[in-house]
Amino acid sequence: MRYGKEHKQATRQRIIEAAGRRFKADGIDGSGIATLMTDAGLTNGAFYAHFQSKDDLVATAVAHELHAQRESLDELPPGPAGVERLVREYLSVQHRDDPEHGCPSAALLDEIGRSADATKQAYTDGVLAFIGDFAARLAPQDPQSAHAKALSIYAAMIGTMQMSRAMADRALADEILEQGIRNVLTLLRAEGEASG
Repeated sequence: MRYGKEHKQATRQRIIEAAGRRFKADGIDGSGIATLMTDAGLTNGAFYAHFQSKDDLVATAVAHELHAQRESLDELPPGPAGVERLVREYLSVQHRDDPEHGCPSAALLDEIGRSADATKQAYTDGVLAFIGDFAARLAPQDPQSAHAKALSIYAAMIGTMQMSRAMADRALADEILEQGIRNVLTLLRAEGEASG
């Protein structure tokens, strides 16, 4: 039975979304094609109708996850209140304890660094787009001036989240998140004072 173009695109999207969640939960190396296709409700044989290889899917899923993260910025209130909400939600216990539905950077950064060039390029493009939008929130009149600051803040949040997730001591893991929030908000306020 042949399916139309819309069905094929919807199926491809279902695979991408399922893969994004599985990669963030179990890692790229810990997620085989059979598991990914089961998550999408499909057979293994359907995989190659949509992707040339697992690397192709990884690059596509990373790009999709970063695009979704970028779109989530639109849900935040404008100005400093939106930036602070982003920091607090990102460095929350809920985000830490649910990597499957969280940031692809915090969940996959080490594996992306060892991935194929196409995945690294998809990651680079996605992060730069996110940073551009984030910098526009920090300095609406001159986003380019806030580019380095936005990149530093994003990197600090990712590192804080990764470290908190790695701790066996829950109280210490929570403390790392709380200190991370204080550090980023201090950095943001210093930027506001310097430009104000």
